[in-house]
Amino acid sequence: MALSPKLLIRQSQTLAMTPQLMQAIKLLQYSSLDLAAYIEAELERNPLLERDEREERDEGGSLSGDEPQGSDSSDDSATGFEDAAGPAEVTDDWDDLETDARRIADNLDTGAEDAYPEDPSAQTRAEAPPAVDSWAGVGSGGSAPEGGYDIEAFVSQGISLADHLAGQMSVALSEPVDRMIGRYLIDSLDDAGYLRTDLETVAEQLGISITQVEEVLAILQTFEPAGVFARSLGECLALQLRERDRYDPAMAALIDNIELLGRRDFAALKRLCGVDDEDLADMFEEIRSLDPKPGHSFGGDMVQPVVPDVTVRQGPDGGWIVELNSDTLPRVLVSQTYYSEIARTASGTDKTFLSDCLQTANWLVKSLDQRAKTILKVASEIVRQQDAFLMHGVQHLKPLNLKTVADAIEMHESTVSRVTSNKYMATPRGVFELKYFFTSAISAAGGGEAHSAEAVRDRIRRLIDAEPPTAILSDDAIVAELRDAGVDIARRTVAKYREAMRIPSSVQRRREKRALAGGS
Repeated sequence: MALSPKLLIRQSQTLAMTPQLMQAIKLLQYSSLDLAAYIEAELERNPLLERDEREERDEGGSLSGDEPQGSDSSDDSATGFEDAAGPAEVTDDWDDLETDARRIADNLDTGAEDAYPEDPSAQTRAEAPPAVDSWAGVGSGGSAPEGGYDIEAFVSQGISLADHLAGQMSVALSEPVDRMIGRYLIDSLDDAGYLRTDLETVAEQLGISITQVEEVLAILQTFEPAGVFARSLGECLALQLRERDRYDPAMAALIDNIELLGRRDFAALKRLCGVDDEDLADMFEEIRSLDPKPGHSFGGDMVQPVVPDVTVRQGPDGGWIVELNSDTLPRVLVSQTYYSEIARTASGTDKTFLSDCLQTANWLVKSLDQRAKTILKVASEIVRQQDAFLMHGVQHLKPLNLKTVADAIEMHESTVSRVTSNKYMATPRGVFELKYFFTSAISAAGGGEAHSAEAVRDRIRRLIDAEPPTAILSDDAIVAELRDAGVDIARRTVAKYREAMRIPSSVQRRREKRALAGGS
């Protein structure tokens, strides 16, 4: 049979990753801080976007700024999630956003006035779903109103370690040569506050005697924070102990043999320091209170506080009420009034630019609304799955994976993974990252219900904390204890969990606890 070319018509479906859909996916995995920065950039770039600063809004029901955000869950079941999971219609891979993006793009060719035929005096914003998960007025506090003060402009920047030391040097050193040496030594410090440059090299490069360098260094080592300009860990600790007037001969012997302290060789330390068990325990606690890296308190990046994206509180019926933190969600509006005024006189390139801005603005508002509903839907299912943890603590944390949550809310695992990235939940038991609630399963002895890996780690920690100095638990003994409690676990897994929690081995713990308890 001869082969011949043919023309065939074949119909197929593919998911086109348009720039709008890629933006929506990116917004979903942003943290609250990243999202706020992104929105600020969009507000600067897009003239049709503006910040919604209204304190009261009416969207199918009044919601004021002073009214607690959420709805009465008295009609819900014991867990109180029907409203939270129901109205948020978020489809797999966000197909509805993709369809809307294509509709907007198609209508741009016929003129932007036809793309949005609503009253031009109105302002387009994201449509709010009802009840607890109605978070269309997506918003964070943002900057001050136009013409007002930006409070962040008045926040002073953190002082660096070099500037802090230079300020002290200007008072402590008066001679120009000494200040030159001091400035050189300050510039030679590393981030931890240690002096890594050899003093002979300093003297040679500055053309002075090493005695002058040592004299200036002795003065610099009295500066705050205590321990700076040290050339070793032992010297750093000694400087801090001198500041506290605790550097006696016994402590000096301990610092000189600091490596024995790292090996928990307390018998040798007692012999070298000439102290008993009680004194050694006091010295050990004194060493633990020191800062081995004093320079790290200066010049580092500002630590950003963790702001929860979701809050969980117990309802009056005993269930859990899940709410989004509106302070982490930026409120933005699309000004169709401004667009209508400009579009009348615009032509050519200007009209194309305005059409692109209108498409981007409407898409952003819809993406923010979809992001809020998706986060709330995933968080509600997590709370449903981990109800025992919220009621009784970490020992009741259930094994959970992304697939379980994705199947329950009919989403893809990748979407759940993006939602749980860099998002935090405030619960009555503290603030946790959403990924904290996803732990692997450890089978139960006798074929019972599986245990969460995090709960097993907590059991191991509790067993070790409760062990007496005369009966230190080996890893095998911990395995036996856990199996008696219904947890089927291997010895190597116990060792891995113990090392991850930075808990020493049984030999090291026996040596340390006996020394601290006064045993021999």
